[in-house]
Amino acid sequence: MLDPTVIDVLLAGSALDALTPREREVLRLIAEGRSNAAIRAALHLSDSAVTKHITSIFDALGLPPSAEDNRRVLAVLAFLDL
Repeated sequence: MLDPTVIDVLLAGSALDALTPREREVLRLIAEGRSNAAIRAALHLSDSAVTKHITSIFDALGLPPSAEDNRRVLAVLAFLDL
C-alpha cells in the first residue's frame, strides 16, 4: 500500500501518459491494494466499467494475458516505474 501523495508524485511525467484520467484513478487504487469491488465503490462505477478500465490499462501498458504473470502486479510496477 502506498501513500496517495507518493502515488501522485510518481504519476507526474511518467510513461503512463497514454492512460486516461479515469484509468489513472483506477491504477492508483490498484496500487493501493484495492480489489475490483473496492474500486467500484470508491469511484461509483459498475463492475463492467471497472473491468473495462483495468483491461484498457493492461492494453495501454502492453500487458497481454499470461498464465505466468500477474498483470495487476506488472501494472503497478509500471506505475511505480520500476
